[in-house]
Formats: sequence, C-alpha cells, structure tokens
Amino acid sequence: MTLPQPEGFLAIPNVGKGPGVLVLHAWWGLNDTIKAFCTRLAESGFMVFAPDLYHGKVANTIDGAEKLSTALDTHQAQVRTEIIEAKKFLIERTDQSHKNLAVIGFSLGAYFALDLAATDPEKINSVVVFYGTGPDDFSRSKAAFLGHFAEKDEYEPQSNVDNLEAALRKAGRPVTLFQYLGTGHWFFEPDRVQAYNREAANMAWARTLEFLNRFSKE
Repeated sequence: MTLPQPEGFLAIPNVGKGPGVLVLHAWWGLNDTIKAFCTRLAESGFMVFAPDLYHGKVANTIDGAEKLSTALDTHQAQVRTEIIEAKKFLIERTDQSHKNLAVIGFSLGAYFALDLAATDPEKINSVVVFYGTGPDDFSRSKAAFLGHFAEKDEYEPQSNVDNLEAALRKAGRPVTLFQYLGTGHWFFEPDRVQAYNREAANMAWARTLEFLNRFSKE
C-alpha cells in the first residue's frame, strides 16, 4: 500500500528517481528558500522531501519565527512522529538501488535531523546540518556527519559546536565540521539579506553536494 504524501514539498529529479534526501526546515517554516534548496538538490539527481512542520505557517520576522518554534517545542513527540512518517514516505519514493537516506537540517531543523539520526537511525547514513546542534548521544547512529557553522553566531555558540563534535567522535561517527569566517547565522539563506554570504554559501553547497554524492548514493 502506497503511503499518502504528508504535508510538505516533494522535488523529483528529471530522471524520475534517485537517492533520497529529507530536508528539515529552519524556524521560518517551509518557505520559498527551502523549496528552492530542495529543487536544486533534485536538479542534482536526488529525490527530495521537506515535511511542513508548521502545517502551512511561515514566518518572515524573528519574532514570528520565535513564536512558531516555541509552539513547536510544546509538542515535540508529534513533530518526531511526523518526521518519521516523512522518512517512510521518502523511502517508498526513493530509487531502491540506494537503500539509505540523507537528512539535511537548517537551524531548528538541524536539531531534528540530529535527533532522527540518534533515535531512529535505520536507513539514515548521512546527515548535514547548517548552523544547528542537537542531542549528545549518538551511540545508535549509523551515519556520517557534515556541519556548516558560522564564525559569529549568537544562536549557536562555539561551545555547542564543540560539544556536538565531541559527542559524534565519542560514538565513533565520521564527522567533518566547517566554520565559515566572516559569517553569522543564516549565511546560507539568500532571503536573509543581512546575513547571506554568497561565497560561504557556494562553498557550503559544493561541500554538501560532494558529501551527498559520496555517502547517499551508496
């Protein structure tokens, strides 16, 4: 029985199939920037799905995003269930010659990407996070990890990044974390015009694509 598509955005590669990438949005919600990112991944040969964790709501201001993310915090069990359902849906749509998924998370979504790899690791073999950290127990994880972090980030201090790297290494997971000089939070997102850094964003994209091609197409 084919699973119905959960609320979210599905981007299909031109060939109609490919390895799966689950994308978890930032605290702004499933906005045009995330959809464009998913489309860009699909154009690179991946089957991509981004669940809508806010169910249609999108924020354009920090205050609005804080309200949406705070509301999300009150029902994290439901959010985790929705992400697992999105994972199952994507697995069903994925080219079966590639047995595993990648998960990419932005900021708030990074926490849930790391959480998924730690608590429901089956089929997750690679994780990419943009300026976000998460749990500290990855003993069950089977994934390789790539992280993109800003030099000056008021939302994600260096101590959090160091703790994440230590936890992943303690669990024996392959991990590479990059710091981008002269950047702050949201440096990858072009709609955040005061934070966007084209050079750093292009570098992070190239590194992400290389990482996905190395691990997710196994």
